[in-house]
Amino acid sequence: MTADKTETALPRRSARAARAAAPPAARTLPPSLAGDRSLPYPAISRELAELRHEIPGVHGCVLGGVDGLLITHNLQNAVDPNDLAALAATTFGLGRQVGMRLGQGDFQQSTVRNQGGYLSVYAVSEQALLAVIGTDTVNVARLHLHAPGVAGRIAALLTPVPTEA
Repeated sequence: MTADKTETALPRRSARAARAAAPPAARTLPPSLAGDRSLPYPAISRELAELRHEIPGVHGCVLGGVDGLLITHNLQNAVDPNDLAALAATTFGLGRQVGMRLGQGDFQQSTVRNQGGYLSVYAVSEQALLAVIGTDTVNVARLHLHAPGVAGRIAALLTPVPTEA
């Protein structure tokens, strides 16, 4: 078999088009909150418990860092909280890229629906994410109304109080 000389070449990206499609510069992550003993864990736990009890069908919550490390959790099932913190960070990373590429701003929230339930991830601060897992019967609209308030209160708890010298 010989190649037909009448075939046209496939279009190629020009260097200009390749530069225009280059990914945005990587950003540096803030310091991790995982293992920070100065955090108000009892107050954070109350917020997580309130969310779990307020919304029927919520199995539990994970507070994780944007670096994928676990800060704290109140899961009531066999899901590994460390795995869920890593999945929340992955969800955040994808959502952040989508927001940047589409010019829609910073990551706020993402929900994944599976056959047996939901995973919703909410931005808490530059350092933290709230991941909520629920059954397939959880009222997602109610969760989306309630969880951002919880995330805001947790963000306030994570904000260091300046000390006077």
